[in-house]
Amino acid sequence: MDFKDTKAFSNSSTRYYPTWILILIVVLLQVYLIFTTTCSVPLSPATDREGGQLSNTAAGDPCSSGRVFVYDLPPIFNKQLLENCESLDPWTSRCDDVSNGGFGRRATELVGVVPDGLAPTWYWSEQYMLEPIIHNRILNHKCRTLEPESATAFYIPFYAGLSIGRFLWQNHTASDRDRDSEKLIKWVQDQPYWNRSNGGDHFITLGRLTWDFKRWGNNEWGSSFALMPGMKNVARLIVEREPSDPLDIGVPFPTGFHPRSDADVLNWQSYVRERNRTNLFCFAGGTRRGIKNDFRALLLSYCIKESAGRCRAVKCTANRCASGDSAVLETFLDSDFCLQPKGDSYSRKSVFDCMLAGSIPVIFWERTAYGQYEWFLPEEAGSYSVFIDQREVRNGSASIRGVLEKISRERVRKMREKVIETIPKLVYASAPEGLETINDAFDIALHGIFQRLNELRLKNKEEEEEEAGRGDFAEEEAEGEFAAAAAALARSNF
Repeated sequence: MDFKDTKAFSNSSTRYYPTWILILIVVLLQVYLIFTTTCSVPLSPATDREGGQLSNTAAGDPCSSGRVFVYDLPPIFNKQLLENCESLDPWTSRCDDVSNGGFGRRATELVGVVPDGLAPTWYWSEQYMLEPIIHNRILNHKCRTLEPESATAFYIPFYAGLSIGRFLWQNHTASDRDRDSEKLIKWVQDQPYWNRSNGGDHFITLGRLTWDFKRWGNNEWGSSFALMPGMKNVARLIVEREPSDPLDIGVPFPTGFHPRSDADVLNWQSYVRERNRTNLFCFAGGTRRGIKNDFRALLLSYCIKESAGRCRAVKCTANRCASGDSAVLETFLDSDFCLQPKGDSYSRKSVFDCMLAGSIPVIFWERTAYGQYEWFLPEEAGSYSVFIDQREVRNGSASIRGVLEKISRERVRKMREKVIETIPKLVYASAPEGLETINDAFDIALHGIFQRLNELRLKNKEEEEEEAGRGDFAEEEAEGEFAAAAAALARSNF
């Protein structure tokens, strides 16, 4: 047909019928598309909201990875524990330890040991005080939100370690150790935002070792808090993790250095880098009476017997190494290497005290450091530490001094530089809002929580879309089968 021949189109309505059919098909197709788009299988509210937050963040937003909502718990779970500091330990007052937001009392004894301008940044921080330290920082963090609907993560500021510490010794029962934990779980499960993921977007800080919260079987030690059903999805920032537990996230023990600014960190790094070290290695620690073949006693004896200038020993008795004595810090500052056996368990606060002083840790059990603090320590263990198997030391097949003397001075320099480079990741700043540009241990931990939850949400979203896709395919397959059956029936009737 010649499209220029207008006579081919008469005024008869029957001539235009195919055009109306085409228009009708287009309209019906648009209606179908609108219907299927609005009625598709939705994401869960939390995933949909967070997915939108992740994909539409403004450039330069410091909270682009997420925001945290902090529960305002009844005072029995945190504030009252601090107020009743006299009863946190059956033998001594812990009031000095909980002072200054959990940093402890100021370390005035270190004046003259540390640079004058940095003396105010030093405290006698107790190893199990991480719960109030993290709580205070998170309350002032720039990514804290007061609107739970916008939160990526929910923080539970329960001081579980301080709570159970009151009942670990003497004649207390398992019920005593679990009482506060059970009350906490009941309280948090009554909160509306718990149920959107059954606690999967919640996290908590546990200021003691992982085994203090995992009582099981006939073992009477500790609380069963981490094993309670209500805690099965809650992530835990903890000073020593169980490697096989994915909910345990190892974070550094608090050291005594709590910088106020970037400048404090940089000045301290320069100080330890330029320090003249007169000892090859050192050991600071106490022995364990009643423990057969105590390895710490072996190291202490070995260090004392070494010739002058090779090993320096500090024997920790009573609370000498915990507070009020500068000997440990001075020893680490003066030594290239520091011996780090197990502590009360595999991990040890002294590892971080040692690295803070620019000394290179010598590890005897892999679980003391390796696989414990993956977000904070360098990935390559040999770049910042030396490993000597404790069994080889015991049987005499390895000499600590011999191993360390074989390491070249250039290699020592590079290892020390890696240790010094790691220092910011091992400290908790005293500035309520954190440091200006440097990320400290708290910043790294919170970012890690956000990243972990975002990855989990993305995985769940992909699984939901995959499931929805399988449903759509099944529906299309059913529609095809129905159409084929209808066509077969029409042919048979014809």
